Amino acid sequence: MSETDAADGPPPFVDAFRSGDVEQRIYGTILQTRDPTAASAIADSVDCDPKTARKYLSWFDDLGIVTRHDSHPVTYERNDAYFEWRRINQLVADHSVEDLQDGVRELTTRITDYEATYDAASPAAVNAITAAEGSDERTIDDVYSDLGDWATAREERDRYKRARQQRTGDEREQGFE
Repeated sequence: MSETDAADGPPPFVDAFRSGDVEQRIYGTILQTRDPTAASAIADSVDCDPKTARKYLSWFDDLGIVTRHDSHPVTYERNDAYFEWRRINQLVADHSVEDLQDGVRELTTRITDYEATYDAASPAAVNAITAAEGSDERTIDDVYSDLGDWATAREERDRYKRARQQRTGDEREQGFE
């Protein structure tokens, strides 16, 4: 790969939000933050003034995107419930009740297949090492990949169910039963 190709490609992951404005960079940092973090640390990571970071973090707190913790110093963390709510609302907006039901069926089939393959009710009940050692077909990487996909399918099925319930309630309220 030539230097030109590298320059034309996407930014490196650690600098994925470097080219955006300060608000986008702070938002991107919040998306990647798993622990309560001080505004000054966020400001350092996005290369902005701490006052600016606090301004945007306060605004994100008002929107529910982050949770503010009144510790010393004040810290902020990503509000996973906001992103869950947002995903469900997007499903409601993008899909009909029938589409959502089809999604529930497809995900249930995938989950049932994993339950049968691993003879377990959930990914947490599977010992990946034992499952890989007891299989001629699956490597440890395959098993971990399956377990991750299985857990994701369970979470996504729950979102589809909640979106379907929300959509069905909306249609009942509007007289579309």
